[in-house]
Amino acid sequence: MSIVVLNINRLNHLLTLYGVTRGELLKRLNVKRKNPLKEADVFNKEIKLSILKKIDSVFHKGLSFYIDPKEPTQSKEESIFFRKDNFNAKLNLGAKQIVTKFEEEKIAFSTLAKLSDFKIKRNIPVFKITDNPEVVASEIRKTLYAEFNIDKKEFLKNFISKFADNNILVFEFVETHNKKEKANINGFYLTPNVIVLKRNQKSFSREIFTLAHELGHYLLNEEEIDDNVSEINVEYNKLNKIERWCNDFAYFFLAGQYSKVIEKLDAANSGNDYHHETINEVSKHTHLSTISLYTRLLLSNKISPFNYKQVTDEILVSIKDWEEREKERLERERQKAIDEGRTPQASAPKPIISPLYLKTLQSALYNNLINEADFCRKLNVKPEKVGKYLT
Repeated sequence: MSIVVLNINRLNHLLTLYGVTRGELLKRLNVKRKNPLKEADVFNKEIKLSILKKIDSVFHKGLSFYIDPKEPTQSKEESIFFRKDNFNAKLNLGAKQIVTKFEEEKIAFSTLAKLSDFKIKRNIPVFKITDNPEVVASEIRKTLYAEFNIDKKEFLKNFISKFADNNILVFEFVETHNKKEKANINGFYLTPNVIVLKRNQKSFSREIFTLAHELGHYLLNEEEIDDNVSEINVEYNKLNKIERWCNDFAYFFLAGQYSKVIEKLDAANSGNDYHHETINEVSKHTHLSTISLYTRLLLSNKISPFNYKQVTDEILVSIKDWEEREKERLERERQKAIDEGRTPQASAPKPIISPLYLKTLQSALYNNLINEADFCRKLNVKPEKVGKYLT
């Protein structure tokens, strides 16, 4: 039986960081255990290595973190959880893990950038909540709006590249289907220049809107973690001022000149087929979802609540039908592969890599600040494929 010396203060530091009590940690550790652990089994100077591994399955810090004799320091630079008390989300453990992971990525990126003599300063002004979001959107589009591509994923890549050109770092994270506790967040902004997005494979429109929304937080320099960034939020007036501003900014930023098309529409009703043709055309050229555009009509009193519900219900049904067909198609492909003796391919989608992040890692590699193994690990690429990331 292996015993290790635990620095209890470091474990307590994690509990504070994640907002988890000792009782809550014990409850997690005892899931499916026949002989439940007691507090003395976990919060002791000497504990079993197997228990320490179980603890790290919650926090993902690496075993060396818990046995390091150095005392932890609680600082605002370490985590948004030490800089801010309340968020627009009731975060689950999966969300807190993701936020903590990218706080660490942000710090590591900043260190590498400084050592590589990269000057990553802000070149876009900070705006105020009193500034008109439509006016700000019109101004910022000149600098940050990406070249439009009808393919939503390609447009998102262009969008992230445009941010990189202006020293805004975007991370995209992907959660596998078998992850035990998925993060209940869509995106967040960390000062001074980091935006993190959850890959939404089913709706790139929503992910694009989330990125524009988090850009709003960047422009206001207001850190936030958002659980349900949505361009279809009909409870608009229940949002706080900052969230309303960011939603409005995101809409006008993505809509561009097409916001005037929506603005000029008459009231939508059965007589004009609820402007379906115009709405679909605007959605196609802006990557704003059709539901989001109908929500704008609702907010501007250009469609009745009854008609809004009728139209959006139909759209949601068609989306659900499409998802079911897609699910069936993938299952057919999987079964065909099995029938032909092939292993079904079900790899998770790869996150989009920001050119700013890649360029910084390349510089760090060339200056011997990291080795090739670190380079591959940070980009999550296989060593044999590293060549395509070095050109």
